[in-house]
Formats: sequence, C-alpha cells, structure tokens
Amino acid sequence: MASLVIDLEKLFALFALNLLASMRYHCMNFHLKYKSLFLILSILSIQFLYAVIDDAKKNKGESVSILTSPKRHFNYGNIKVGAERTDAYFSLLDSQRIAVVANKTSRIGKVHLVDSLLGAKLDVTTIFALEHGFRGDAANGQHVVNGKDPKTGLPILSLYGSNKKPSPEQLENIDVVIFDLQDVGVRFYTYLSSMHYIMQACAETQTKLIVLDRPNPNGHYTDGPILDSKYRSMVGMHPIPLVHGMTLGELAFMINGEGWLETKDTCPLMVIRCDHYSKSMSFGLPVSPSPNLPTFESIILYPSLGLFEGTEMSMGRGTNMPFECFGAPWLKMGTYYFTPQDIKGKAFNPPFKGKQCRGYLLHDFARFYMVLHKKVYLEWLIMLYKDCPDKSTFFKDDFFDKLAGNSELRKDIMAGKTSANIREKWAVPLQKFKQERQPYLIYSL
Repeated sequence: MASLVIDLEKLFALFALNLLASMRYHCMNFHLKYKSLFLILSILSIQFLYAVIDDAKKNKGESVSILTSPKRHFNYGNIKVGAERTDAYFSLLDSQRIAVVANKTSRIGKVHLVDSLLGAKLDVTTIFALEHGFRGDAANGQHVVNGKDPKTGLPILSLYGSNKKPSPEQLENIDVVIFDLQDVGVRFYTYLSSMHYIMQACAETQTKLIVLDRPNPNGHYTDGPILDSKYRSMVGMHPIPLVHGMTLGELAFMINGEGWLETKDTCPLMVIRCDHYSKSMSFGLPVSPSPNLPTFESIILYPSLGLFEGTEMSMGRGTNMPFECFGAPWLKMGTYYFTPQDIKGKAFNPPFKGKQCRGYLLHDFARFYMVLHKKVYLEWLIMLYKDCPDKSTFFKDDFFDKLAGNSELRKDIMAGKTSANIREKWAVPLQKFKQERQPYLIYSL
C-alpha cells in the first residue's frame, strides 16, 4: 500500500501538470463561456485526487508529504531567523533604552522576544502594537488602542488607527527601536506600511532601528502590477509589485536606498539577517502572522484572494476557512457552502454576515497552486466578474484600486481582457523592478 500511495502522488503530479497545460490551451482557444467550466473541473479533479491519496494514507498510517500536507503549520526547519541570532544584536542593546515593535510572531523559539530581552536584563521601556495588536487578538481593521501588557506591565502604544507613526515625544527617551514581525510578502499586507512609518519616525529623530529579519513565505516569486503613486495608501505605499519577493529586511534597505522616506535623512538602520535561508525553500510558519491567515494554505492563497477584499465576494472571513475559500449568496456555481459570522479576535461584521454563501473550497488547490503557479491567480476574479448578476456592484472601486495599486486591473477585467492580456502589461515593469531591487537583496533564490 505504501508504494501505491507514492505512485498515486507521482500520478497526481503528472496529471496536475497535464491538466494545467490543457486548461491553459483550451482557455486560450475556447469561447469565454467554457473557461469557468475548465476552472471548476480542475478544482474538483484536484480535490478528488487529494481525497484519494489522503484516504489511502489514513488507512495505512502513512506519513503525509508536503504536497499533500494537512492544514497545519510547520517550523522554520534549519532556518535561523534574525531574532534567534542574539549574538549579533544583544550586545548592541546594553545600556540602551529599547522600544519593540512586535506581535505574537515575534519569538525566539517558543519564548516571546520581549520576554527574552527582559530575561537578558535589557531595558525595554515601550511596546508598539500594529494591526491585530501586540498579542494578535484584534480582528482585521479593528482599532488597536493604547494600553498595558498584562504579563510584563509595559506600556503598549498603538500604531494602527489615527496614530500610524511614532511621535517625536514617543521616541524622546528611546535609543533603539527593534522591529520583529512575520510578513507574508504581499504589498497590501500592512506590516510593510507600518515599517515605513517607523523608519520615517526614526529618520526624523535619528533613532537607531534594528530589523530582525524573517523569511517570506511567498518569497519564491515576484508578480502583479506595480503600485502607481496616485493610489498610495496604508495598503500600498511603495512602487513595488503586489508580490514583491523580498523580506522586510530587504525592503527596509530599499526604502532607505531609493529615497522613499519623506525626509532628507535616512533611517539609521541595521538588519539582522536570517541564516540558512533561501527564497526557494518551502516552509511553513510556526505562528500564524494574523488571525485570518491561520494555515500554510491561506498564506499561499492570500496574494490572489486578498484582491477579493475590494469586491462583492467573501473570502471566508467569519468562518473556519478564511482565505481558503470564496463565495457569495448570488453565486450559482460551486459545491462549498458557508455562512460568515462574527468571530472574536478574527472577524467583526464580515462580508455577507449571517447569509449562506456558495462557492469553492481551495485549500487542496493551494497545494497544487504552490507547486505549479508562481503567479497571482487572476482567473477567479475574471470568472466571478462575468458571473456576477449586477456587475455595477462587483468592484468596490476605490478600495480595489488601492489593493491592486492602479485602476488598470479593474478596468481590464471589466473590458473582458484575459489573464494573459493583463499579465502582458506586467512583464516589462516587473523586469525593471527586479533590476532595481538587486542591490538590496540579502538572500538568493
């Protein structure tokens, strides 16, 4: 039976490759109405084959490979993240008054970074909290308030809401700011924008900033439209692609080097790099980076499904499958049904709250997607726009354009452009960006 399972996996990989090639060919040559059918068949076929393989393994107690992994997190493996390299920065913190930008991902092994610093008798005076809060218990977009950490008694100052940038007064008695957050490699994920504001404040006050770098789970590719500065917002501040293929440490160097701060001074910056990491590595995160990205699959799907935030669709917020599914009450296709509800710390008033949605569950497709697609998957957006009964309400124009970084993507979808047509426009700007980022890269592919 063990050899049968292995053969099934090999057969699946071959089938998936052939299915992808076939689907691409037919979607290019068949009438538009058949594209949705091919997409549906591909998802259903993949889900069926995963079910066969997983069932065989369960029956015989086989271990599960990465390709067919269940919903869970992995550790970083042999990667040593910046925070763990205490020999590279602890000595620099002696006799320094320290502010820490952190959340629940900011750990050295299983111990929180703040607890580790205090355990080393270092002078931590302030905690800055971003979206989702210091302990990661605030829902998406929910206001994060100032307070006090009950475990350490340290003051927590919110940098999410009206106060996005530390004030000169908040940095007045600070010698060094430590920034340690797990990013997911997508331009509209707000930790990057928050880092920009912190760099801006440190540049203005000439306060030292140490970025403890962490791997990018979507770092193995670069894709999507480059942000047009007219659409600059908290969900996109820099002229970079939607999926930039960089770590926050690399981006900090680029922000300084490209003069993207609104000051003549650069931020006094040090980046503590990861050891034993390359961007081609496949790994999962030991701690979910935010409440609605709880699994490996949701993180892989996020670059594509995150755009749905600017549409009349649900991505599963308010369910136990956030960013692993999509649907809407009006959708006539799909075999997956879900009803979004408020979930404390995860979803507050999610789209279609209390209404049954029909759509697709994608966590199996995500594993296939991870292996074969190094791109933002536009086909779902195109399919759903065509099937929406009231196309005038499908896009939340302003917000979708901010997420996309321009208005062209929305207009192209509305004009009936194919994903190939749209992606053609990205090719030259993406190549130019890859050249521009080269001096700032720390890690190889």
